[in-house]
Amino acid sequence: MPSRRVITGRSQEPRRRFAEELRLLRVKSGESLRQLAETLGWDASLFGKLESGATLGSPEVAQALDQHYGTGGLVLTLWELAVADPTQFKERYRRYMVLEAEAVSLWHYAAANLPGVLQTSEYARELLAAGGLGGEELEVQVEARVGRRAVLLADGAPRFRTILSESVLRTPLRDAAKWREQLEHLLLMGQRNNVTIHVVPLSAGPHGLANTDAMFLRGADGRTVAWVETGYSGELVQENADVERLQLRYDLVRDLALSPDESRKLIRRMLEEAPCEPST
Repeated sequence: MPSRRVITGRSQEPRRRFAEELRLLRVKSGESLRQLAETLGWDASLFGKLESGATLGSPEVAQALDQHYGTGGLVLTLWELAVADPTQFKERYRRYMVLEAEAVSLWHYAAANLPGVLQTSEYARELLAAGGLGGEELEVQVEARVGRRAVLLADGAPRFRTILSESVLRTPLRDAAKWREQLEHLLLMGQRNNVTIHVVPLSAGPHGLANTDAMFLRGADGRTVAWVETGYSGELVQENADVERLQLRYDLVRDLALSPDESRKLIRRMLEEAPCEPST
């Protein structure tokens, strides 16, 4: 079969295509970066970085550009494709990212850190920086991780259930204000019909997933695979028997967890107790 003929000459790589289209839209409108910034209320340097591909920005910026240019969601769609592009992630995550994007339901357990789809940009930045990332690579990975929430926000989004160890919520960010934003974001996401959040209290004691983050992905074909991760490595589990053993552990942990309503109450209490100023 002959290869697909490229008609437009524009990039087929999502991140570059996003940058190209933004520049084309602005040039067509006859605006300078400064004029665009003054109209939309963001710094001109942000739009320069967007058009150079140095950053992807946020969904709010993409939506503002759609409204400004009258593109009916095109910019936001290109942004979603760019942030969800598996090539932005390290090789060992790429197969997982494809499966996550195709899943019809996801079940998750967090032993140490919040799941990527529920992280704010500041939570992701501090966590990734603690793992040794810095500079431009850090910013690229932060954008890619935060962009994963698009999986839960899109029309026809999969059902997502996460069980958080209470220790996850007892490990705040260094910046108290950013930590409050993260807790508020959890409560906001938990209001979505397709998102369910449980908390396993520390008083529940030891259990079968105490030191392992796990995500179960069920595809449209009914098959379930699992991604298990420690602080140093991750593994995609596909053998049915192995997946079933992990699912049994997950079900037992779910039996120990607070109900979604009680979990929300706990997060609200933690938000009320959280300091308003950074610790010194």
